[in-house]
Amino acid sequence: MTLTSSTVHAEDSCPESPKWITGAEALMDSLKVHGVKVIFGYPGGAILPIYDAVHKAEKDGWLKHYMVRHEQGGSHAADGYARASGKVGVCFGTSGPGATNLVTGIATAQMDSVPLVVVTGQVPRPAIGTDAFQETDIFGITLPIVKHSWVIRDPADIAKVVSEAFFIASSGRPGPVLIDIPKDVGQEFFNYRRVLPGEIVPKGFKVNKELDDNDIDRAIDLIHQSKQPLLYVGGGAVASNAHDQLKILSKNYQIPVTTTLMGKGIFDERNNLSLGMLGMHGTAYANFAVTECDLLIAVGARFDDRVTGKLDTFAPNAKVIHIDIDPAEVNKNRRANVAIVSDVLSALKKINSKFSEENNQINTKKWIEKINFWKSVHPLFIPPEEGEIYPQEVLLKIREFSPNAFITTDVGQHQMWAAQYLRNGPRKWVSSAGLGTMGFGLPAAIGVEASNPSDEVICVAGDASILMNIQELGTVSQYGLNLKIVIVNNRWQGMVRQWQESFYNERYSASDMSNGEPDFIRLSEAFGIKGFLISNRNEFNDNFQKALKFKGPALINVRVRRGENCYPMVPPGKSNAQMVGYINKNIS
Repeated sequence: MTLTSSTVHAEDSCPESPKWITGAEALMDSLKVHGVKVIFGYPGGAILPIYDAVHKAEKDGWLKHYMVRHEQGGSHAADGYARASGKVGVCFGTSGPGATNLVTGIATAQMDSVPLVVVTGQVPRPAIGTDAFQETDIFGITLPIVKHSWVIRDPADIAKVVSEAFFIASSGRPGPVLIDIPKDVGQEFFNYRRVLPGEIVPKGFKVNKELDDNDIDRAIDLIHQSKQPLLYVGGGAVASNAHDQLKILSKNYQIPVTTTLMGKGIFDERNNLSLGMLGMHGTAYANFAVTECDLLIAVGARFDDRVTGKLDTFAPNAKVIHIDIDPAEVNKNRRANVAIVSDVLSALKKINSKFSEENNQINTKKWIEKINFWKSVHPLFIPPEEGEIYPQEVLLKIREFSPNAFITTDVGQHQMWAAQYLRNGPRKWVSSAGLGTMGFGLPAAIGVEASNPSDEVICVAGDASILMNIQELGTVSQYGLNLKIVIVNNRWQGMVRQWQESFYNERYSASDMSNGEPDFIRLSEAFGIKGFLISNRNEFNDNFQKALKFKGPALINVRVRRGENCYPMVPPGKSNAQMVGYINKNIS
């Protein structure tokens, strides 16, 4: 996709009877037209005209606004909403520090290709460029981390900009866009004309070309020629809602499936063909499989460094089929034998439509037997039920007690254990992968709960990560959100400590969180949220289940073994087959 111009012309708008309203009211009506029912945000001076229109929208009953306690929380909540629902997330922030507080959330969404429309207030037009109170050039600041952005100078442009914003955020490879609105633009009256969703294609927007049957046929030929094929599936497949078509492809040809952190949930991990996650903390059998496969089918994945390890040793003997909607990702890190630049769902449908049992030439029986042998010899660690509580046990109990829950995570060891041990349904795994944003999990869970209020939502956090956005407990409390926050508490910055142990001769610099740790139970109860402390094995099973099933919001602080490391692990600069710490179970 290419955008050559951000110029907006009011005369291009839909010709209907105009309404004499303010820019702020036009913004809210445009959002309503685009199906927005939920917004996350925090008010401030420059965005007050818009919040006045928010008040009216809520009074009219079509909008639910969640007031977060920090703008970063708002951007992560909108992100969680988008990932869980498949819709565009929307968040608001005011000018200056309000806008800059959104930056981490925008970058998180950009790295993980999540569709967001971010609206910021700006100082009045005459004050722009004068270093006015709370003025920042948020347009310039965010240029590297958005798909597109606008500063609206004329309220008559609002309807078209909103239409373009939703189109760009959700089309092609999804991502965040930003609309900066000066305060006086929000206050100014004008003749407003609606622009409907998809009515205007942004100038310079290039729609991806039609699928080439020759590319599809070449891909199918490679599948038929292979003996040890592997599907390597990323977040692009989730964004495309390709769950069913992936299942059909895997079943038709009996091809095993491994996923990235972003691809988790796209394929049922209880299926015999599932290998779980690959990469730095992937399963041993997934990493062995990718090392020995003779055909790697990359589906909506970008050959990220946390997946590949040492790049020239990644799938060294494999031919590659790469399916991705973004042409910039194809041949970027690994050259493909067949490149299919397409929406993943469309490509898989096309491949599956050409399948016929009679003409199927592939037999993967021996390959699957080899993988099943690796699974039996190198399983994930199952902790003994004795002594201190193992962190892995916390995830296994969540899997047992809440198998259908939406899961959000923060970043660190607990995130990797969650990815290893939990089995998630489609769009039920929400985690910051590309940017690795600590503090993501709690506000993201707010967004997930807002999109799926009748479903179980669990945030898995570390004791260090949770403190990054702990203030969002106030949002959880205010709206009575029925979500559970599970803290896997080892009183460390766990992944930092593990690297310091492994690569820095146990010099634990600034990673011990035990001094200054709050009483999480009293803290949660200060916000009006029920707290549960689980610190010994005797109470773990019953009390943890009771806490997860508690009616209403709850924080569950589980104290676990301090020195436990997350394995397997691929050390930096090593191939995926050179993991350390994986289980080697003897078979008699």
